[in-house]
Amino acid sequence: MAAKYRKTLQAIFEDPIRANIPWADIEALFLSLGAERDEGRDSRTRFLLNGIRATFHRPHPQKETDRGAVKSVRKFLTEAGVRP
Repeated sequence: MAAKYRKTLQAIFEDPIRANIPWADIEALFLSLGAERDEGRDSRTRFLLNGIRATFHRPHPQKETDRGAVKSVRKFLTEAGVRP
């Protein structure tokens, strides 16, 4: 795994939960792990990773995620067997 993706993965699993992780970095991490992406309506994006599906809303107008989104991303990665 490239250093940039490792850094993003570590940020996702930091405690307390961070609220300033750029969404583009999270999407890039998912894709680097082999996730499939499916664009939905509006800002919805669906991912499939290791048999686990999740739907996220891209943050807008800001580019960074909030704590709730990071918590959901953490849960998705954990269920898919990804650990920092």
